[in-house]
This record gives sequence, C-alpha cells and structure tokens, in this order.
Amino acid sequence: MTLHDEEAVDLATPSGLMRTKIFRPAAEGRYPGLVLFSEIFQITGPIRRTAAWLAGQGFVVGVPEVYHELEPAGTVLAYDAAGAERGNAHKIAKTVAAYDADARAVLDFLTLSPHCTGRLGTVGICLGGHLAFRAAMNPDVRAAACFYATDIHSRTLGLGRSDDTLDRISEISGEMLLVWGRQDPHVPREGRRTIYDALSDAGAAFEWHEFNAAHAFLRDEGPRYDPALARLCWGLALELFSRTLLQSP
Repeated sequence: MTLHDEEAVDLATPSGLMRTKIFRPAAEGRYPGLVLFSEIFQITGPIRRTAAWLAGQGFVVGVPEVYHELEPAGTVLAYDAAGAERGNAHKIAKTVAAYDADARAVLDFLTLSPHCTGRLGTVGICLGGHLAFRAAMNPDVRAAACFYATDIHSRTLGLGRSDDTLDRISEISGEMLLVWGRQDPHVPREGRRTIYDALSDAGAAFEWHEFNAAHAFLRDEGPRYDPALARLCWGLALELFSRTLLQSP
C-alpha cells in the first residue's frame, strides 16, 4: 500500500509538547490507529521502518518521542554504549504517570483524526513493549503487541523504580500478544514466568510466544537481528491487529 508522507505533530501533554511522527496510507479513507512505542533510543531508522510497514498494512501509526521532556525534539540516540547509557538513565528519570499521559495523548489524537476509525491498538519494543502493555490499560485499546517488554517483571520502570504494571493487569480489556527471546538477559526465565502468571491470574486474554533469540532480535540493524524470526513475529502482530481492529465486531 502506498504511504502518505511522514508527518510530525507536537501533542500537548502535562509535561510539555511531545513530538510524534504519524505514518498512514496515502489512499483516502479511515483506518484503525496504532501507537508504536520505541526502544530507549527513540525514533531510530528501524523504528521508522517498522512504523512505515505497519502503515502499509492499513493502519494510522503514531510514534511518540518517549523522552520528549528530556531531549530536544527530533533527538535520536545512537545504537552504541553512550546512547544506551543515556536512554537507560532517561528511562528512570521520567515518572510512570508521565509515560501514561503520553500514551493517552497519542490515543486521543488518533481518536479525533479524520484518518482514523477510532479502533485503537498499541505496539512496542523493549521499553516500548512495557509502554504498550501499560497503554492497553486504557479501555479504548482493543489489542496490544508487546515485544520483549523490559522492567515489567522487576517493577522498575520510571522515577523511583516502583511501577504498578503487574498490579493493574485487570484493567486491560483488549487482547494481548507477548513475544520474548529465551536468551534475552533483560527478561530472564523467572521474570517471564512472573509476567505469565500475573496475566493468567488476572484472566487476561493473551497469546504468548518464546523464541530462541537474544534481545533486540527485531531491530534490522546490528548483529542480533533475526530477519526470519522478525517476519514471523510481525505476522503474529498483523494477525492480531487485523482480527481485532480491521474486522467488524
């Protein structure tokens, strides 16, 4: 599907304006909306390509700059040790409430967009996987795809490193897709078990996949990229969003 040119909008949040990139099909019409949450490096080349691919499948995709309070608009952190150190420091310098408010701002923008049907989903990678998980607590989110979501099991997201994500799973009404790498040191086996048990205990509707892969296996830059596995995983996400957002209720 041909895409409209990438757009940038600055959305108002309680902690300041948030630069958000919008990707959508070029054909006139209304499409379901997805909020894509990035890794700790913000809107890198791999994240932009992911957003464009999702838009090409028939979605309006909003990608917020997750550290808009902490970096100038347009900042992209490098995939190197310095970028990782800076991104990880920002991750715990921002409040969980601010992350949640950011998600709500993009969901509201998509809801009001003339290009969106109002059917909403979330998707995220690494830090973004956790943010997509939390954004699914909003009652208008019908589905969420969370790829190797960090810090859920350890309850260490945000300022104070004491998030309540595991305690609020019962607020999620949509369907969840969770994908993990067994060789990912950021979410070890015990951590994955903690999340799985919490979802099961809460009666959540979720699909769970574990693969022999390291952290960042979806990122199409660097030695950990697994293109065959990435194709499979994005197919799982597309199936979820097609079924929950594209089809009639």
